[in-house]
Amino acid sequence: MILIPVKNLQNAKQRLAHVLDQPSRTALAQAMVHDVLDAVFACSPASDVAVVTNDPFASRLAGDFNFRVIRDNNISETDAIAMATSLSHSRGAANTLVIPGDIPLIKSEEVQHILAAAPPEGSVLVPAADGRGTNAAFRSPANLFPLRFGNDSFQPHLQAAHKTGLPFVILQLPGIALDIDNPADLQRLVEAPGETRAQRLAREWNLTSYPLAANE
Repeated sequence: MILIPVKNLQNAKQRLAHVLDQPSRTALAQAMVHDVLDAVFACSPASDVAVVTNDPFASRLAGDFNFRVIRDNNISETDAIAMATSLSHSRGAANTLVIPGDIPLIKSEEVQHILAAAPPEGSVLVPAADGRGTNAAFRSPANLFPLRFGNDSFQPHLQAAHKTGLPFVILQLPGIALDIDNPADLQRLVEAPGETRAQRLAREWNLTSYPLAANE
């Protein structure tokens, strides 16, 4: 089961507040979720995907793709994924792959790479570009170890994977690696090759007047 957590998009991306107003940040967050769902839809049966959210836009978009929606009742991302993992496991899911909704350069081939590299029992971790966060986590069995999200989640996840005694794989996947949390990430999104929804939107804004590199 692929789980895609999406928090409230109306208050999204507060760390971009000094370069984008809230309507722009919401539009960017919505575009990024759409990019992620597009990539997942291209490589996975809709019945194997669930969007974990309480956001109305994300829920409607999930419906457009015929993805399941697991309501998170506005709890934290860590708690939402714990709840969705437990639910998926109870429904017979053999494994879970958690992918965030703010990685707009994700490619369907990268999702397929994760699934192809996954051991029958064990895990796959994909770090964020800065090496601190975790931008994809596969677990088999589905509840092999808990996931705890935040700026420094990768090392705790790596330690948890190691403690299971089962095989674990670390993949460096550039599309999945770029999440958009600060102005420097936004500039990287603009400059990267591609024409995702988020890229097209960001390229409409005049970002050259902001000291983006100084805000990492």
